[in-house]
Amino acid sequence: MSEPKTHQGSCHCGAVAYEVDTDLQGLIECNCSHCYPKGLVLTFVSPDAFRLKAGEGAMSTHTFNTHNIQHRFCDTCGVQPFAEGKTPKGDPMVAINIRTLTDLEPFSWTAQRVDGRSF
Repeated sequence: MSEPKTHQGSCHCGAVAYEVDTDLQGLIECNCSHCYPKGLVLTFVSPDAFRLKAGEGAMSTHTFNTHNIQHRFCDTCGVQPFAEGKTPKGDPMVAINIRTLTDLEPFSWTAQRVDGRSF
């Protein structure tokens, strides 16, 4: 397992900005009705590894299904940089859309495909 690194991230227009400590292990690409159309590739971190730097007032929240996850997206450009919720065990977590990490080389990662459509 590699050491966590601090990464910078933002939405497309920059209104929402954050930093996150993650080792980028266990990336998933889900085919559920929410993740697949958006092209989300996710890593999951504890809330203490995530720091919102800008944009608290520039976001809206979308919930669906069990309403356990608050999908946060920029009101200006519509990009979803992250979501907040709980793991299946009930622990707080932040789901990071790694495609919004501004310091990560595109396609330098490998994600496991998950069949969320069947859940």
